[in-house]
Amino acid sequence: MNKEELKKIETYLKKTFSNAELKVLARPKKNDSAEVYIGEEFIGVIYLDEDEEEEEGDRSYSFQMAILEYDLED
Repeated sequence: MNKEELKKIETYLKKTFSNAELKVLARPKKNDSAEVYIGEEFIGVIYLDEDEEEEEGDRSYSFQMAILEYDLED
């Protein structure tokens, strides 16, 4: 994913989650995924889905976020 894609994804997520502190950052040595943060807290990973059956140029993304049991405690 290039810088332009990362910016578009970040803008989309900020709008979708109504959170201006959300950041999408490139991962070192990876070009098929990016890290998602709220402020300084890591919350998940965006993966590029390149399905061989999709038409040339069509791209989609998956957001994966783990929620640990201790995260649910008050």
